[in-house]
Amino acid sequence: MISITDLDFHFGSRTLYDKANLHIKPKDKIGLIGLNGRGKSTLLRILVGEYKPDGGSISMSKDVSLGFLNQDLLSYDSHESILVVAMQAFAEALDIQKKIDEVLLEFETNYTDDLVEKLANLQERFEALGGYTMQARAEEILEGLGFTTEELQRPLKLFSGGWRMRVMLAKILLQQPSLLLLDEPTNHLDLPSIKWIENYLAGYEGAVIIVSHDREFLDRTTNTTVEVTGGKLVPYAGNYSFYLEEKEERNAIQKGAFENQQAQIRQAERFIERFKAKASKAKQAQSRVKMLDKLERIDDVAQDDARVNIKFNFTVTPGRHILRMEHVGKKYGEKIIFRDTHVHIERGDKIALIGANGKGKSTLMRLVAGSEAPTTGNHQLGHNVIMSFYAQHQLESLRIENEILQEMVEAGSKRTEMELRTVLGSFLFTGDDVYKKIKVLSGGEKSRVALAKTLISEANFLLLDEPTNHLDMQSVNILIQALDQYQGTYIVISHDRFFVENVANKIWYIEDYQLKEYPGTYNEYEQWQEDREKAAKKAGLPSPSAPKPLPKEEKKVDASPAKTPSPDQKKALKELAEVEKKIDEREKELAQYEAQLADPQIYQNAAQLKDATLKFEQVKKELAQLNDRWEMLAEM
Repeated sequence: MISITDLDFHFGSRTLYDKANLHIKPKDKIGLIGLNGRGKSTLLRILVGEYKPDGGSISMSKDVSLGFLNQDLLSYDSHESILVVAMQAFAEALDIQKKIDEVLLEFETNYTDDLVEKLANLQERFEALGGYTMQARAEEILEGLGFTTEELQRPLKLFSGGWRMRVMLAKILLQQPSLLLLDEPTNHLDLPSIKWIENYLAGYEGAVIIVSHDREFLDRTTNTTVEVTGGKLVPYAGNYSFYLEEKEERNAIQKGAFENQQAQIRQAERFIERFKAKASKAKQAQSRVKMLDKLERIDDVAQDDARVNIKFNFTVTPGRHILRMEHVGKKYGEKIIFRDTHVHIERGDKIALIGANGKGKSTLMRLVAGSEAPTTGNHQLGHNVIMSFYAQHQLESLRIENEILQEMVEAGSKRTEMELRTVLGSFLFTGDDVYKKIKVLSGGEKSRVALAKTLISEANFLLLDEPTNHLDMQSVNILIQALDQYQGTYIVISHDRFFVENVANKIWYIEDYQLKEYPGTYNEYEQWQEDREKAAKKAGLPSPSAPKPLPKEEKKVDASPAKTPSPDQKKALKELAEVEKKIDEREKELAQYEAQLADPQIYQNAAQLKDATLKFEQVKKELAQLNDRWEMLAEM
């Protein structure tokens, strides 16, 4: 499809590519990796013609079509509905549809054989382009990426940048180009959408190049890895996990070759130094000098793995209970986010909060932080708990005129300059980097500064909302090491499965408007969910994670003085009291069955699971009938 030969490219005095080569074949699924700033996104822009190379050539087959998803698309705006924007992918089919409509209109006054033939040709081409299914395909992809059916008719401009990016991704996928170029496609996706696009790309007929810092995503979507390093494009014949193993082997071979060559060089240099002044050996010494001059030097292995060694010394040790929230409910107007939710956090908990966007993860973090009050319920912070909250908006609170080191000093941790420089070194700011002003830093660099500030604080309870956004793999690894050494308690929100697996010992997820907890790692949680789904399917039951209807809320009885009730009203009031009593009983029963179904042990026994689910559904049905009866009686 595409051949890149001897590619040279420079940004000012900085060389990004130097005689780089790469061949892209049909159906290649390539993961393009490398440290930030090495030129991954630049290569994609060179391929689509946005940048011109300084040297070398890029040859491309005439029939190659490119689809490029990049972060610039965040700013795209339109008054059209997201369905209409996504369907712009079918430009030719939409144009033909317009022509068909014009012909049908012309039929009303001019019905001729030529016009019939024209219509037939247009309809044949329209069908060949998939015109009759294009709306269904657009709806399927948009809903796969997390939009509800109702949202498809809403204007694009009403959505945030991250959701707009999903629409642009849908549009590019619908175009079905022969080469998809995806620059950080998972940045604005939640876990369900990431899993959906993984399945989609697995069956994609064309070639794909993906720039991503999500290891799991690369492992599941690529069959080739290309590393951008030293101005070259170095291919590996496998996914990211294969690359890690192969890279280690190549490094071992290179290290051995380097050390052998260095030993030969030292031996030759000693010979030259010893015998260069002796006439009898001068010729041999000169020969060794020429040999060294011609020698093609083997580079030592570059060490990209930063090691973190941060001491977290808390001046205040918290009590056993970090936070308790009881019977918490949260509503925005009529929209319910949580109902009757309980939160118990104990010292040493390492919690990951996962799930789809829009379920209330960030709202829960604000409730935990106390920056937002619950609609109902109470919030009790434990003894001696000092909290620090990291979120993306905190990048804006960095003082842009400060140098990095000064920003750390003003964080007020009372650490010495040497200690702060050590911490910054762990976060890849070495030497004179610490004197860079905040305003010249990239998004990823600002994230690292903000995270370093959070970690050096005296906080013994951290709230980290999407801390891996904008971080490359090396920086994510640094954060994992830092959190591993952190002795306090934390909650993280993240869609990066590798990160979550390595930092959490408890998984929180939101289901049925309530917070639920799985006591284990992410991989264990995934296996438990899979077993849970299989058991329910085998028993012929609905998915346990499928949303369930909310119980109807009690209606407040009007407290104003009432007229003397009629005999019928008296009878209704008596029945109302009885129905209220039954509703209370059924709600308690329902809570018991919900607790049973939330217990992982029940999914080991299909018969017990079926019995509990049938009883749960029966009680829920009875409760719905009682609520309907209560409403009718209350209105009499």
